[in-house]
Amino acid sequence: MPTQPSKQIETIPNPREDRDYEVAMECPEFTCVCPKTGQPDFATIRIRYVPGPRCIELLSLKLYLWSFREEGAFHEDVVNRILDDLVAACSPKYMSVTGDFNVRGGIHTVVTAEHGTAPGDSGQDPGGG
Repeated sequence: MPTQPSKQIETIPNPREDRDYEVAMECPEFTCVCPKTGQPDFATIRIRYVPGPRCIELLSLKLYLWSFREEGAFHEDVVNRILDDLVAACSPKYMSVTGDFNVRGGIHTVVTAEHGTAPGDSGQDPGGG
């Protein structure tokens, strides 16, 4: 069993592909490095998705997120890269990745990136536009 960081995301077959359901995961120990200062950045990564044909295997997700620990990344970039990599791995009907980063320099940053249409969202403007 690997115990080293890995960029490889493994998946498993969706056991209920005939039904839409949401999977929510929270990873409160995410770390990366500020590319400007070299200082560590800490965040909680929240992932929500409606599976398509494949689901994310949790150990590989842990090792994937661990792979950012020594990597310089801006908050906006790392959240979008995580989303892109997870979408490429499992082809979800919908996915949202939120990075809730600890305060640094007096600023609290939350970045959310989405793929697809959120469950229950018709894509229509509720104001009629």
